[in-house]
Amino acid sequence: MRVLVDSDVLLDVALERTEFVTESTAVVAWCEQHADSGWVAWHSLSNIHYVGRLMRGNAAVRDFLGEILSFLAVPSTDHAAARQALGLPIADFEDALQVVSALAAKADFIVTRNTADYRRSPVPSVTPADFLRRVRA
Repeated sequence: MRVLVDSDVLLDVALERTEFVTESTAVVAWCEQHADSGWVAWHSLSNIHYVGRLMRGNAAVRDFLGEILSFLAVPSTDHAAARQALGLPIADFEDALQVVSALAAKADFIVTRNTADYRRSPVPSVTPADFLRRVRA
């Protein structure tokens, strides 16, 4: 199984968001344990850095990014993918970029806490809890 991990899930881990950290950490751990299964969109890295440095500091968030990039791959996207994102029936452009990244990664799912925004995505979205139920079944 291949999954694109949305930035909200990664920020849960980086910022240790109490309400979400346990399930999100388990998703990240699954990706680490399953080589070539976990992906992160290129633009998510800057989003994580921007929010993370404000909350945790530049060094801490850079360390976190280095750690996740040791096992999460970044799918190749380009001009055509950006134009494809513009054409998707998804209101939030950042979410559309996630979708084209998931397509480029040949992901089976986008793991996100924000599944409502992906209901028109050609790549199904699942919450961290739903993903963990699937891989533990």
